[in-house]
Amino acid sequence: MDIIETEKIYTIEDIYNLPDGESGELMDGNIYYMASPGRIHQKISMNLSYKIYNYINDNQGECEIYAAPFAVFLNNDNYNYVEPDISVICDSSKLDNKGCHGAPDWIIEIASPSSRQMDYFVKLFKYSSSGVREYWIVDFVQQCVIVYNFEKNTTENYSFGKDIPVGIYNGFFMKVES
Repeated sequence: MDIIETEKIYTIEDIYNLPDGESGELMDGNIYYMASPGRIHQKISMNLSYKIYNYINDNQGECEIYAAPFAVFLNNDNYNYVEPDISVICDSSKLDNKGCHGAPDWIIEIASPSSRQMDYFVKLFKYSSSGVREYWIVDFVQQCVIVYNFEKNTTENYSFGKDIPVGIYNGFFMKVES
């Protein structure tokens, strides 16, 4: 009889049990380990978070913004757990003390050399198929922002310093700079 090796399927419990100092995300039962973000990554994340927070606050918006590390149980199952760089959630029923259960409305990932494959391919597919309305990839190496509006089925590419319309908010534009 032949012995067939099967690939281990990981769960959220495995993510919670990673050794101290290690972090990862879980997609379809596969663990993807994450490197710590660098200075430019963090600067962009803080600037965008600040702009989004101020827009929501100034317009008495119902949405909430969270920066990584923030748990998103993407498909509300035991096999998908991500920590997007920035998550905007407009349905407060998805939120509890553990994080967001279901797809955020808007996700921003800041691509770094170690995360490019994940951000441009794996997460793009996962976010598209899970109900995220809008997904931005901010690429500071290429000095561009790729905006995927899944509701309208459009993709736009913007250079840093250009006004970028936010699809989930009418009349809100942001500039990304490093």
